[in-house]
Amino acid sequence: MRDLVFEIKENKRIAKDVYEMLLSGDSSDITRPGQFINIKLEGFYLRRPISVCDWSDGKIRIIYKVVGEGTEYMSRLKEGEALTVLTALGNGYSLEELHSRLSGAHETRIILAGGGVGVPPLYGLAKRLSEAGMKPDVALGFNGAEDVFYKSEFEDLGLKVSITTMDGSMGIKGVVTDAMRNADGSARYDYVFTCGPEPMLKAVYEAVPEGQFSFEARMACGFGACMGCSCKTKYGNKRICKDGPVLMREEIVW
Repeated sequence: MRDLVFEIKENKRIAKDVYEMLLSGDSSDITRPGQFINIKLEGFYLRRPISVCDWSDGKIRIIYKVVGEGTEYMSRLKEGEALTVLTALGNGYSLEELHSRLSGAHETRIILAGGGVGVPPLYGLAKRLSEAGMKPDVALGFNGAEDVFYKSEFEDLGLKVSITTMDGSMGIKGVVTDAMRNADGSARYDYVFTCGPEPMLKAVYEAVPEGQFSFEARMACGFGACMGCSCKTKYGNKRICKDGPVLMREEIVW
């Protein structure tokens, strides 16, 4: 975890109220998909925690939604401006944990399930899984067609992508779990990586028997000092920013 200065290389709108920002700087601290950064904004007391969508040598890509004054300020930042960023935070998704579950005799059916701005960290994960020779299915849930983003980016990785929208304006009308069950309502997948709002995570929890769940929470410090984002698990209290944001399905307490 380090406080570093990054230069904005790109900041563009990609869907309704959703922006993609490319940052240039030292990305070497990021080691797992699902980690996040905490961005300092001039004139704002608290930093903004944003999931890492993807990263490479010297580059970090993030996607954020304008939901308040801080993210609205971010949407007006221009190429060439500098941001102070605390990176890299959180535990991220564990591919090692997945590999330990793949030792069984039967083929494991894997799904990546994201809702809204829970989609971005799954893209970085999808790239690493693809590089490891795995081709999971992808289910992405949005309110409507104007909210959809990154469908083609997942497809460019050679992955099957299902889109669900609440209003039925694109893909399947309904919620993300409607793309995750068989016609008789039985589980179609054995293992899930997921990120999104808590109601969605609860539904995914019921739809897939194993997996890794990335939680959203209000954060102050972002690195576990303030204890403001603590939650109960079967193994005691954990901090979403430090011990999470990714929790294993078997430790979650609703």
